Amino acid sequence: MAAAARVVGRYGYAATSIARVTEEAGVAHGTFYNYFEDRQALFDSLLPEVGRAMTDDIVAQIADASSGLEREVARFRAYCRYLQQNPGFYRILYEAEVFAPKAHEAHIQRITEGYVRSLSRAMEAGDIPEMPADELEAVVTVLLGARAYIAMRYIKSGTVPQAALDAYTRLVSKGLFER
Repeated sequence: MAAAARVVGRYGYAATSIARVTEEAGVAHGTFYNYFEDRQALFDSLLPEVGRAMTDDIVAQIADASSGLEREVARFRAYCRYLQQNPGFYRILYEAEVFAPKAHEAHIQRITEGYVRSLSRAMEAGDIPEMPADELEAVVTVLLGARAYIAMRYIKSGTVPQAALDAYTRLVSKGLFER
């Protein structure tokens, strides 16, 4: 799966072939079929796998944050750091909407549900104001959109500028988490 992530991250889904993946993995072409029925089966498995790796990495990086605001800022910084260390993830994620739509939809649903749970805990702790569940999900969508556009804007340069990190921090600290 790591070889597939590197190939799709580098060339995109359209230019990813079984031959390219097996060459990257250093295995025989036929070995691919021990794990996947076809190229589409690989595509359908790729985002769920790398998406879990991303969220596991982020969760590990925010473990020491105590308040909801600290967790949110740490979560955003961890996401930016993850993209810097794994630049192919961005391409895997956004091209999946076309090439692996069910996997993309499941990934977005999983991310949204986890984020809602996290902000619900912040709400229960009194870190953010009470709001209805549908409004909280809309807030999550706004925050995910901010991440997506910041990544889109800066990922090619390999780094997210401090000003963007500061702007996001100001947005959540003076908006969502202001008491």
